[in-house]
Amino acid sequence: MPNKKQNDSELQGVTRLLVDATIEVTDLVEAMHHRIVHPPFLPSTPVQNFITDIVGLAYKNVRWSTKLIGKGADKALGKLASVMGNIKTTEEQEVLRSVLNGLIGDHLEKTANPLKIDMQFRKQGEFFQVDRKSIETAYPDVNGKILLMVHGSCMNDVQWKYKEHNHGEALAEDIVATPVYLYYNSGRHISTNGQAMNLLLEELVKAWPVPVKELVIIGHSMGGLVARSALHYGQEQKISWTKKLKKILFIGTPHHGASLEKAGNYVEVILKAIPYAKPFARLAKIRGAGVTDLRYGNLLDEDWQDMDQHTVQGDQRTPLPLPKKTACYSIAGVAGKATASKTKQRLGDNLVGVKSALGRHKNPAKNLDFKEEHTFVAYESSHAGLLGSQEVYTQLKKWML
Repeated sequence: MPNKKQNDSELQGVTRLLVDATIEVTDLVEAMHHRIVHPPFLPSTPVQNFITDIVGLAYKNVRWSTKLIGKGADKALGKLASVMGNIKTTEEQEVLRSVLNGLIGDHLEKTANPLKIDMQFRKQGEFFQVDRKSIETAYPDVNGKILLMVHGSCMNDVQWKYKEHNHGEALAEDIVATPVYLYYNSGRHISTNGQAMNLLLEELVKAWPVPVKELVIIGHSMGGLVARSALHYGQEQKISWTKKLKKILFIGTPHHGASLEKAGNYVEVILKAIPYAKPFARLAKIRGAGVTDLRYGNLLDEDWQDMDQHTVQGDQRTPLPLPKKTACYSIAGVAGKATASKTKQRLGDNLVGVKSALGRHKNPAKNLDFKEEHTFVAYESSHAGLLGSQEVYTQLKKWML
């Protein structure tokens, strides 16, 4: 768990975030004010321009004061590290931080906010250094089979435990493997996390105390996309860990996008189309890069570079087929029963549709072509519920053995 210095740093992060939020709200109010004083499609009078200039000074003073107060608070909080006792971070705080990173992680990264999550490997919520001695300390009974668990958007490694069940821990015991959990900032671009995971995983394999005989990755939701991206960059660079990878198992992974993000994108477009509501469209831009990548399932830099992530442009992805030398399996969830209507079944687990989770696409170039025996549909399972489903666990174990 984080020590007091890390907790003080997080307080600084909250302060900076509040400063950023205050400035953003000020910008929003000023834009709304401008819309009211200067109605769309009508010429502005000298009086209207004068009002805008005077009020504009007030908004500038708010921004200046906010930044000044924020800098003072930041320095004061920095000094707390030398006088405060140890503070343990609760599981609720960890969850909140993960959600915050999932929503605006790119902003936290860009502003070097202490609340940002740095990619790392963990065991039971505890970080360990990627070196032989630290790995042996974390795993006294280490073996040559690594089971890497990659969590989804707005989540963390501890949340693999759902209703007292953890797919990773249970599988590791049944197949005699060493479970390792990746913890990362899900608000960054998927390809950015993929490249970071590629390099960090190579360090892990090289530092592993015993020869790595087999590597298996299980990815939930966005975690599956990050794993695919990491494998692509690893194979492109001919990095050794990719040769150890035997299987990737996807759970509720939006290979072709998530309907929730697509809906959010269209809400933004609608707000922009309404003259007086246009300033509020900036609220829809709160979604971080990782979330907007989920619109279609972007995996590569070229899928988003030189594009406005908040503009509806259609699916511009570069087709990326499944790896030829790694066995891939995919599980889709359906919130309803097997007897539900086809329309409800297509909706999937309420976040990811069945076709997206199973990699099916009307464009042959983008269709992932999972082998039929490598796919499974879990009924009466929500997106999060897939993590605690015994039916899902049974299928994962069957594929792992």
